Amino acid sequence: MLLCKTLLRKGRHCCGLRLLRCAVTIVAVVALVMVLYSAYYLGQAHVIQAMRHQPPTVRVTCGAPPANGAASADDDARHRSAARLRLEPKVLLFLESQYSARAKELSTLLTASGIRYKIVTSAALPSFTAGGRGRYGALLFESYERYLAMDAWSRAIVDRYCTDFDVGIAAFMPAREESLHGATLPGSALGIHTNLALRDARLDPESPVLRMARAGETLWGAVPGEAHTVFVHNHTSYRPVMMAELGGPELAAGRLQGAPLTLVVQDCGYHDGIRRVLFGVSPMFWLSKLLLLDALSYLSHGRLAGDLERRILVDVDDIFVGKAGTRMKPADVEAMLASQERLRSLVPGFTFNLGFCGKMLHSGTDEEDAGDDALLAAADRFWWFPHIWSHKQPHTFADRTAIAEQMALNKAFAAKHGIPVLHQYAVAPHHSGVYPVSDQLYEAWREVWDVRQTSTEEYPHLYPAGQRRGFVYRGVRVLPRQTCGLFTHTIMIDEYPGGRQVLEDKIRGGELFQTIVTNPISVFMTHLSNYGNDRLALYAFESVVRFVQCWTRLRLQTEPPDRLADLYFQRFPEQRDPVWGNPCKDHRHLSLWRLAGNASVCDRFPKLLILGPQKTGSTALLSFLSLHPTLRASLPSPQTFEEVQFFNGDNYLRGIDWYLGFFPVPNSDSSVYLFEKSATYFDGDAVPKRVFALLPKAKLVDGERLRTDPVTELHRLQDFIQVSPRVNFTKLITYDA
Repeated sequence: MLLCKTLLRKGRHCCGLRLLRCAVTIVAVVALVMVLYSAYYLGQAHVIQAMRHQPPTVRVTCGAPPANGAASADDDARHRSAARLRLEPKVLLFLESQYSARAKELSTLLTASGIRYKIVTSAALPSFTAGGRGRYGALLFESYERYLAMDAWSRAIVDRYCTDFDVGIAAFMPAREESLHGATLPGSALGIHTNLALRDARLDPESPVLRMARAGETLWGAVPGEAHTVFVHNHTSYRPVMMAELGGPELAAGRLQGAPLTLVVQDCGYHDGIRRVLFGVSPMFWLSKLLLLDALSYLSHGRLAGDLERRILVDVDDIFVGKAGTRMKPADVEAMLASQERLRSLVPGFTFNLGFCGKMLHSGTDEEDAGDDALLAAADRFWWFPHIWSHKQPHTFADRTAIAEQMALNKAFAAKHGIPVLHQYAVAPHHSGVYPVSDQLYEAWREVWDVRQTSTEEYPHLYPAGQRRGFVYRGVRVLPRQTCGLFTHTIMIDEYPGGRQVLEDKIRGGELFQTIVTNPISVFMTHLSNYGNDRLALYAFESVVRFVQCWTRLRLQTEPPDRLADLYFQRFPEQRDPVWGNPCKDHRHLSLWRLAGNASVCDRFPKLLILGPQKTGSTALLSFLSLHPTLRASLPSPQTFEEVQFFNGDNYLRGIDWYLGFFPVPNSDSSVYLFEKSATYFDGDAVPKRVFALLPKAKLVDGERLRTDPVTELHRLQDFIQVSPRVNFTKLITYDA
């Protein structure tokens, strides 16, 4: 205000030329004031903005942080006894329904952990023994009430099996509409209180059930859910495994005062000779999942226990790729190297594995281009693997030569810039051509880079993640790849989809944590943009490694891809042979399939298979069916004549592109039925699984049934094809048995 009054006072004394000079002076002074004002507040805004976008810091701490590998080799042998020699490593899973949330959670956990299981939903019981051995290492009940409500005969069978083979029972207490306080659990000396809200869960360090889970920490805050059951016990047969404090209105009401409440209890079996672990908390809770795996190990005498070694590899895709403003800067490279050193103190051998596309070098801002140079300057401190030079999807190339040319450019780029590519490992952009397989990609890989291992998240499907598997194709070992909740667009913590807490939940017991717990070997996919900006990948992996070591006895280690491939297929040799699925049934696979450019390719799969066996008239049936205008047989093979012989033998390993080459491209008439006949399908051990995976709705014609009951079999065939009722197969084809 004082400045304005002064300017006005001067203005009154100005006239003529002096007035013009005064006006110019006034404008200049006002402009200067505005510039100073703007500079000050813009500077403040810049500081505020910089503070707002500081990368998050790791906040996972342990009361007494364990050193990696602190768990001894004795932990691997914990729970083992001679009784395990009489048991199969399999769980008998009793479910109320296969479609309930709890049932899905339990089956998903067992599948992801590689534990075989058999589901029982009806009252009928399966056979429990075979050849003097127990078929199941443990029994698992979705609801303990299912066990308590069994009829006397069934209950006696279950109890007799458990006592004869020293097999235990794990079970979850069901949620109840009515609350029980001080009720006695039938058949035991346990009291129960239901529908409680609890907080501050922790594990009993003296519990013999614990093997993978580590006691010593407290999970502060509310235990997820509000319908928990706690167990009251005063007998030596019962020991607490997980404990918690009251966290709801019961606390104010004065109930259950005193010692921590038992949320998971171990029954040593002193009453009836059957060991049990009973859960008063939902299997949705991450800590109950961890304890369930330990309980199955304990109850089966270690027969259902996996080892405690976990190997992890973190791939960083798209190095030098990404639009300006999302790439790494020199400070990000320094942070990455510092994080790598910190992780090595927790995970021996930890090294980031960088995948590069050379064409995009220096395509960001000046500071990001300097970040590219910083990565190249530190090249020998990382592991490296090639993408495609231009980051183009391999299945879109015209032929193998075009792909090989792109790979050669990337190889020359690596040589020019001193990038060490040492492990015969490569990853295709967007996993294109890896699965569904593209022969031209695999051939180019071997020709240019001598690739022997790769990875993909697409086999057999992206979801459920726990069912991803590996396979070998054309001498290249394909490892299952895991996601970690970070993608190319997740670069700022405050903009994480669903909010920051979603990422925190993945780290603290959620998807990322569970992936490490359930997989002995995990290859994680991340991207360049996850290491710039808010550096979310550094935050996520440092946090989850610390969380794993706070709550488990797992021993983490990193090894290069070639060594991981050796270990993976030594552990899972049954996964070497792939099982081809139908790309037309998965939109992601269809988008990555080389043949998908042909609009009618999905109509080239046969709808009818004649299985044989030999000498049952299958060749004659093929000839007769081929006479019909709506039926078209496969094209002849130079080696096997009228038989394709795809689903058994080495032809299967040639892939589905090779298989479809035997079927003509159908016209627009959707009533045309393609079919094939191979007598060798009848007795091929792998044929049923392979046929079901690729052609789940195909009609199967059994040549043996055709020989013994031709009229019935042909009627079934006619009903399936639904051809004109004027065509009667039983009159068209006569068979002299």
